[in-house]
Amino acid sequence: MVSLLDTHVIRCGAIRMPLIDDYLPRYDFRERHVARVRAPANVILDCVMRQRAQDDPLVRLAIRLREWPARLMNLSSRPPLDLDDFTVLGREGDTEVAFGLIGAFWRADYGLLDIESAAAFKAVVDEGVCRLVMNYQVDADPSGAFVLSTETRVGCPTATVRRRFAPYWYFIRPVSGLIRRRMLARIRREAERLANER
Repeated sequence: MVSLLDTHVIRCGAIRMPLIDDYLPRYDFRERHVARVRAPANVILDCVMRQRAQDDPLVRLAIRLREWPARLMNLSSRPPLDLDDFTVLGREGDTEVAFGLIGAFWRADYGLLDIESAAAFKAVVDEGVCRLVMNYQVDADPSGAFVLSTETRVGCPTATVRRRFAPYWYFIRPVSGLIRRRMLARIRREAERLANER
């Protein structure tokens, strides 16, 4: 288990803890991906907020294949999983935005809890589910571009939940990585297009 309680970043002369550290400082599983984007930071994060997995045909197919067993067994009739299912945990200006999701992700229907707010995300006490936080962070790069990174962390409250989630994580992680990389590429293309139109 990893702790980042002492991790801080310095921006605008002030010390600030990243949102992802605030909402999930201790976690069991993690993945991170990076892209360089030649566009203003505010444009980049605005593009992040508009992205939907269902806009990408390959990603849409991957999600539908993942959800096919639940639909086959009539366990779910909800729309395919997308960013709208996440709770917006916050946005720090033009530097970071974070989203949260709570559920038993190894279940065919994800076992999602309905979380209405960032405060509700923090308040959930349920030892049978995992907490997932996904952030997008923008940092300046010496090349003049910005570095857009996305990190996903999953925290398991008990050893039992960790044992249930681990096989699912190792099975789904290659697909999850593909989805994240394709989302970063779409964000980069859209942000650079908008920046060039200015």
